[in-house]
Amino acid sequence: MPWSILADALLVLHGLFIVWATLGALAVWRWPRLAWAHLPALAWGIWIEATAGICPLTPLENALRQRAGQRGYDTSFIDHHLGALIYPQGLTPAAQWRLALALAAFNLLVYGAMVWRRRRGRRMR
Repeated sequence: MPWSILADALLVLHGLFIVWATLGALAVWRWPRLAWAHLPALAWGIWIEATAGICPLTPLENALRQRAGQRGYDTSFIDHHLGALIYPQGLTPAAQWRLALALAAFNLLVYGAMVWRRRRGRRMR
């Protein structure tokens, strides 16, 4: 299998992981048993954002691209592929902390609403 196809597949997987970490609580609302898969992804996404870290999938994709004879990239997945779409120019560590807090707050709201709804439903019975 060509290395470039593997790199592209990893790119798609990386993007799907970001969507899952960000919006997975909405799926958990419908299917609560998915929480076991969403919460670790959410924690990882918050950690990577808050620490300005690089996800291990980024260097792996770069290695696959180099094996395919393509040029990799020096920045993170987000900066390279989604940067202009998601992040403004000159993103500071303080702004990344705010993004991490917003990610946590959004998901906390969804999970909190789920807990409230379940408790309210039990009291009404």
